[in-house]
Amino acid sequence: MTDLFIIAVASYLLGSIPFGFVLVRIFRGEDVRQSGSGNIGATNVSRKSPVLGLLTLLLDALKGAAGVALAHFVVSQRPSTFASEIGLSLAALFAVLGHLFPIWLKFRGGKGVATGLGSFVVIAPRAMFITVIVFLVIVIVSRYVSLASIIAVVSFPPLVYWIHIPREAPIALGCMTSTSLLIIAKHHENIRRLLAGTERRLGAKLA
Repeated sequence: MTDLFIIAVASYLLGSIPFGFVLVRIFRGEDVRQSGSGNIGATNVSRKSPVLGLLTLLLDALKGAAGVALAHFVVSQRPSTFASEIGLSLAALFAVLGHLFPIWLKFRGGKGVATGLGSFVVIAPRAMFITVIVFLVIVIVSRYVSLASIIAVVSFPPLVYWIHIPREAPIALGCMTSTSLLIIAKHHENIRRLLAGTERRLGAKLA
């Protein structure tokens, strides 16, 4: 249980690094939370600078992957069935929690898509590959990044269950499902705008 506590705390701290906020502050001298959607994630950062947006996407994904890699190292030191089953997915959950609720920004963070991507591509690469394809298709067809994110996140747990067969690891699947639900919940404003027909499409200019 001590190992799982270490994994949870370390993954949260890694996930809470607000790369989007830091990059815009350093290179543009602005607070990204004061423009666009007010989000610190890659989509909003890209409205300031496409290059910074791409860099934010990569760094947010890497911090998720780093949390899972750390968890793998910790559980490998003292292998146990329980720790191995839950350790990596717990790291993903807490890395995303860190991004959603970063201690450095008074717990007001991003939406967790990139961090979830980085975490889960290590845990379930085949399911994540299909999830990314789903995301890209929806973006191309609808030009709604938020809609694509929501549909992709919804599709991930069933894909994991189907492809990676975690029937022997129900706790791990539960952590992944919880992570997906948190990301969807963070999109509540987007969902409301999508239903109202006021959500901005990719590439649309601010009014």
